[in-house]
Amino acid sequence: MDAETIRNLIETGLPGARADVQGDDGVHFEATVVCEAFAGKPLLARHRMVNATVKAQLDSGAIHALALKTVTPAEAG
Repeated sequence: MDAETIRNLIETGLPGARADVQGDDGVHFEATVVCEAFAGKPLLARHRMVNATVKAQLDSGAIHALALKTVTPAEAG
């Protein structure tokens, strides 16, 4: 698994989202996701939205860990 593939999955699964994904070992990743759809949603709901876009990879173990920062465009400044 690579960061670019995860970025594409997130951005495809959350239309209008922008994702910046980092990870060097192929199984541990960090992502900052900016999406208007996060507006008014608590942190857990935002994380669930992102995790749903990579569920198959999480379930299969292709992604062992995905640390998330989820913000709206207004919060991103």
